[in-house]
Amino acid sequence: MTYGFMDIALTPSVQAAQAEMGVDHLWSGFKGNRTFDRFTDQEATFIAQRDTFYIASVSETGWPYVQHRGGPPGFLKMIDDRTLAFMDYRGNRQYISTGNFKANDRACLILMDYPRRARLKIYAHVEKLALDADAVLAKQVVDKDYVAKPERIFRLRLEAFDWNCPQHITPRFTEEEIAKGVQPLRDRIEQLERENALLQVQLERQEGSD
Repeated sequence: MTYGFMDIALTPSVQAAQAEMGVDHLWSGFKGNRTFDRFTDQEATFIAQRDTFYIASVSETGWPYVQHRGGPPGFLKMIDDRTLAFMDYRGNRQYISTGNFKANDRACLILMDYPRRARLKIYAHVEKLALDADAVLAKQVVDKDYVAKPERIFRLRLEAFDWNCPQHITPRFTEEEIAKGVQPLRDRIEQLERENALLQVQLERQEGSD
């Protein structure tokens, strides 16, 4: 049987650390099948809702680099069940991830849903494409309403993914999510204010007729 994500992550040093903590049997004796090398509808829905993710690369010196990427919800596109892609917009112009991927195309992504305390981890190989390299793909990944300068396209070939447990994830909410959550309260307050104003008018009329 296989556990795709952990099959990649389980290096000898990781296995040694697990043995030291007495949990190596949890992974060496794994009997299930978690290849997870093709996205399902569950991952497609989750990815389409994200407006941010973290992506890790490794430099030629061996140092890791973790970068935050953000954009409109769904800016990371699922092209098919083994392919992701996103338009890379101009940022601080350091190009650390871009350079790292030229030397080593391996990446690890973490996608977070803080309100629901969900976390998706993805191992992938990254390919950098010029904006005019693939017209069909460019049309799929561009967000026309997003005001930013596109510089390149990154296409990611899935190697394996895995879902993490919700432990230690603190729920956090965006301004839009908070606004949506409190809207019923605002509506109720407005309703009560209208009712109060109407009662005040009726009371004043009654006092004036006495």
